Amino acid sequence: MKEDMKKFGAGATRRQVITVITLVVMVWGVYYFTKLSAGYDGGEAVWVHIPASATADDVRDSLRTSLGNSFGSTVGNLWNGNVAASHGAYRIEPGEKAWAIARRIGKGRQTPIKLTFNNLRTSDQLAERLGSVMEFSPDEFKAVMARIAEKEGIAAEELEAQFLPDTYEVYWTATPEELTEKIRDNYRRFWTDERQAKAKAEGLTPLQASVLASIVEEESNRRDERGKIARLYLNRLDKGMRLQADPTVKFATGDFAAKRITGDMLKVDSPYNTYIYKGLPPGVIRLPEAATIEQVISAPSHDYIYMCARADGSGYHDFTSSYSDHLTNAAAFRKAAYK
Repeated sequence: MKEDMKKFGAGATRRQVITVITLVVMVWGVYYFTKLSAGYDGGEAVWVHIPASATADDVRDSLRTSLGNSFGSTVGNLWNGNVAASHGAYRIEPGEKAWAIARRIGKGRQTPIKLTFNNLRTSDQLAERLGSVMEFSPDEFKAVMARIAEKEGIAAEELEAQFLPDTYEVYWTATPEELTEKIRDNYRRFWTDERQAKAKAEGLTPLQASVLASIVEEESNRRDERGKIARLYLNRLDKGMRLQADPTVKFATGDFAAKRITGDMLKVDSPYNTYIYKGLPPGVIRLPEAATIEQVISAPSHDYIYMCARADGSGYHDFTSSYSDHLTNAAAFRKAAYK
């Protein structure tokens, strides 16, 4: 009888141990499944960047920093640890599951970024803008631009003019060469045979059309008068007159904040100073939009060769073919501007 009781007690103990172990496994399983299926709850989307130079520890640190310590740690534990395959940028959306994030990063399924640039005046500004969005640095971009220009035997100004402002879908890891080729492809598509023929009819190459468009954009924020301004400058070119465009002087001096173009500024010896040199400058004074280039090669016909900002402060200009009328318009503007 006593032996039977001992056997029963031993059996009960074993069953209890098995039960406890089963419960622990079940609880851990539920906990682990909950962690595994949890969605990112940061409230808004975040980006995780994994540079080529990162280590596995760097990646896990980045996940914790970007996604929060607990959730980021879970993703880091689920991640396969393959840094080379994971190199890239990933946009993490609210509600996205930890296992799905870890799998996506582990397989290198990057999120494309929307790269937009406009309102840029200089090549340095372009390099800084691209370098602030992409993995490469501004200096790396400038070095590649120099190599491409040298290899193709074109001026740096011509290459820069091909960077048509737009929104480009690219991967963060794209090289300067890859990005440059993508943007230039867009420029090439813009210059259809029809547009090239229209530019030629105005006596312009594609580069010259871009240069003139850049001046026109700097002259006026009023898009509906840019075609009119373009024709005025085309008229001046046809007559062999100097363009005498104030924005080119600002570019030549680097003083883009100047409100007035003074006598000393007009004397700056630069191929961009159209008060000194006839014809168009050698390059753009800003990266012009496709729409403005279109306005240049489709400029409406008129015989105006003078313009002056209107005295009403509207941002529009008064146009005339008479120098005396131009002087009257200029006097009215000065009177209103310096009251």
